[in-house]
Amino acid sequence: MLVVQTHAQFSDANLVAGGLTCSMCSKAIYKALIKIPFIDNVITDIKTTSYHINFKDTIINPDQLRIAVEDAGFTVLSLVVSAEIKQVKIEKDTHIRLQEKTFHFLNAEPAIINGTVQLQIVDKDFVSEKMYKSFKTATTMNCYETGKMASCCNADQSQMGERIYHVILLK
Repeated sequence: MLVVQTHAQFSDANLVAGGLTCSMCSKAIYKALIKIPFIDNVITDIKTTSYHINFKDTIINPDQLRIAVEDAGFTVLSLVVSAEIKQVKIEKDTHIRLQEKTFHFLNAEPAIINGTVQLQIVDKDFVSEKMYKSFKTATTMNCYETGKMASCCNADQSQMGERIYHVILLK
C-alpha cells in the first residue's frame, strides 16, 4: 500500500460528545477545547451536544481534540473534519498523508478528490463501540485495531508504529 503525500488544509470540524447531562457539562468541554492551540473558535449546540470547531491556519491533531473531551470527563461520539484536498486519487484502503498524519480510507470508491471533503474519523474512541465494530468489517488491515501503521500498510521501517487515522469519506 503506497502512502500518498499531499497538501491539505483542515478548516473546521464537527464533534459530538457523549455523557453530557447539563449545560455545565457542555461548558466544561467548551473550555477544554478552546485551550487547544490550533483551535480558533468553538460554537456549542447544547441540544445536540455538538461543537463546531474552526481551526487556525496550522497543523491540527485529532487526538488532541479527543483527549480534551475525555479529560473533561466525556466521550467523543463523532468527529467529522473538513479538508481541502487537491488532486488525490483514492479508493478503499488508500493511505494519504495530510499535515504530517496518515489517513486510511475505509469506504472510498475509486475517485479523485479535488476540493473540500468531509472525513469522519472512525477509530476507537472517536465513535461508539457499535459503530467501531461495524467499520472493523470494512477492512482486513490490522492497523484499524491498533491505530498504528503496520506491515499491512506497507509502511517503511521509519513509519512502523506511527499513528494512523481511519476515515470514511462522507457524501
